[in-house]
Amino acid sequence: MPVREIPPTTVARLPAYVGALEALLADGCATTSSEALGERSGTSPAVVRKDLSSLGQWGRRGVGYDVAHLRERVAAVLGLTTQRRVVVVGVGHLGHALARYPGFADRGFTVVGLVDADPAVVGSVVAGLAVQPPERLAELVARTAATIGIIATPATSAQQVCDALVAAGVGGILTFAPRALRVPPEVDVRAVDVAAELAILAFHDRRRRA
Repeated sequence: MPVREIPPTTVARLPAYVGALEALLADGCATTSSEALGERSGTSPAVVRKDLSSLGQWGRRGVGYDVAHLRERVAAVLGLTTQRRVVVVGVGHLGHALARYPGFADRGFTVVGLVDADPAVVGSVVAGLAVQPPERLAELVARTAATIGIIATPATSAQQVCDALVAAGVGGILTFAPRALRVPPEVDVRAVDVAAELAILAFHDRRRRA
């Protein structure tokens, strides 16, 4: 089934299934059930079966799912079987951590470029990469064939950075800046707002203690 026909809610749960299947493989499990997979991924068995049916028929009644095969299939649907090159814009504490994050390689992502506007940072080497100035962004994206950009800058400059990434040809953007970004329809944006998530946790914590 083409990726475009898979419901967005299902796509959002697929990374959790990959993680659950990898944990099962690490535990030596050759097969699994929708119940076990749901427990590992925080999803109900019925939702697991519905989601996986969107990818094709992969389970056998009375036997379950082949863990290795299913992991490969879900990873392929997500595009994790092809290396994706990533450029990080903003090399502060967060940018440093992202550049060195070993989990990217496990999912097929490679950080190939770092960009920062601070002259004191430009030219420094982080995780084996020399930090480039903003005016080199387009050339960096073209040279490295990067398709994903990560914004780790303050909110005040996030839209400008986003526009530059789009102009450079990046098709997917992950932003940690706490503001909404405007992009053309063909560009995908995912936002990670840590402060907002903590605020939600604070709300639930207050309600529990009330």
